[in-house]
Amino acid sequence: MEIIGASTLLLIVCIVFIVLSITQAQKGKSKGKLPPGPTPLPILGNLLQLNGKEVHKSLIKLSEKYGPVYTLHMGMDPVVVLCSYDAVKEALIDNAEVFSGRGYMPFMDKFNSGGHGLVGSNGERWKQLRRFSLMTLRNFGMGKRSIEQRIQEEAQFLVEEFQKSKGQQLDPTFYLSKAVSNVICSVVFGKRFKYEDKEFLTLLDLLHKIFIGFSSAWGQIYNIYPNVMQKIPGPHHKLFAAGEVIKEFISKRVKMHRETLDPNDPRDFIDCFIMRMQQEKDISTTEFHEEAMVNTIFDLFGAGTETVSSTLRYGMLILLKHPDVEERIHQEIDKVIGRDRAPCIEDRSHMPYTDAAIHEIQRFIDIVPLGVPHKVTQDLTFRDYFIPKGTTVYTVLSSVLRDPKQFKCPDQFNPGHFLDDKGKFRRNDGYMPFSSGKRICAGEGLARMELFLFLTTILQNFTLRSPVDREEIDLTPSMSGFGNLPPNYELAFIPR
Repeated sequence: MEIIGASTLLLIVCIVFIVLSITQAQKGKSKGKLPPGPTPLPILGNLLQLNGKEVHKSLIKLSEKYGPVYTLHMGMDPVVVLCSYDAVKEALIDNAEVFSGRGYMPFMDKFNSGGHGLVGSNGERWKQLRRFSLMTLRNFGMGKRSIEQRIQEEAQFLVEEFQKSKGQQLDPTFYLSKAVSNVICSVVFGKRFKYEDKEFLTLLDLLHKIFIGFSSAWGQIYNIYPNVMQKIPGPHHKLFAAGEVIKEFISKRVKMHRETLDPNDPRDFIDCFIMRMQQEKDISTTEFHEEAMVNTIFDLFGAGTETVSSTLRYGMLILLKHPDVEERIHQEIDKVIGRDRAPCIEDRSHMPYTDAAIHEIQRFIDIVPLGVPHKVTQDLTFRDYFIPKGTTVYTVLSSVLRDPKQFKCPDQFNPGHFLDDKGKFRRNDGYMPFSSGKRICAGEGLARMELFLFLTTILQNFTLRSPVDREEIDLTPSMSGFGNLPPNYELAFIPR
């Protein structure tokens, strides 16, 4: 009986395998001539051809065989992959509207209630939320302190914290997270939090774990098999619970704002959103409601904390590895800013080497190597291939940031990639750490301002020192999935 049972099971597996193969093949045919790509296996798709620890490198490797535009199957679902600056530019810039959809990403959808936030939404909902968010961030303050002033203030608080270390080595992770997060908190919640605030520290810890979760194997598998993963135990459930804790905090803040709102004197993003909700309360199709507000704030709070703080942390590790670059930044700071005033954003145009070094840090660390998935909003013929409406598209930003046609030494850290022969700052079209086109990061302007002001303020006051020889410093990411996470390290801040 055991032999018969095993044989029957094997027969069933073979039949299912054949049926799924036929179904998958028919899916491909019914959608027209998709770009070529590796042959997928039933259920698994092309997963076995991807290195889970370095997915972006696997995708770039496949492009060497199948070209800069090819089809990959993530499980049963076809995904069009774009590798190289030319392919990504043609999609996101030349066909910006068609590629403006947000691609299928179940792990992210789980956090923003199925597409009710700024990052994961689509169509008219996305257009309205993005337009409102950009306008509010741009015009924030209504005559009060500018965002630049808030960053300058927070940078000084950070300097004071580093001064307390008295030159002893420390892990900069949460120092930077607290400072960067306080900037977006002041914009969204109308206040900054003290660095020892326990609730604030808990939120930052949860955000950090969620960001790591996005890049983990669990997060990647969840994106491919969400229905299965939802039913089995694993650390992903703790991450979703962490997201709910953060949303509860946001909801509590919204309630406090409602009780103290003055329509004639909006204090922050929450006040502005509440006022917009009141204006559209009688419109049944409005996109401005409680769920949209909480999810949009969650997106701004999360993205405005982790990506910038991780970039700064990675950037300082690079400077420890390249002290000559740090020294040239010191010289430029002393020449342009001096020691008697705080750096301001106007200084950036007079500091070409520092500006180039920051751009190169962003290019080299490649913080979100796969970008956030897009999808096409209508049927499209792209480079003689047919891409059906709704198809998910991976724009591999890593292939842009390390495109040899755009950067002379793509695998080396070299600020010269953004300098001309006269030492002046030179733009490079391959600079796309924030993506490009309609879906370019809504917080790009704020992030770039933060990177410049935080880094120059730190280096105005300190020299960075590593407890290990610079030859031993390894710049390899500690984890590489959705994000390239910097390795853990310690350093000392030596007063200048």
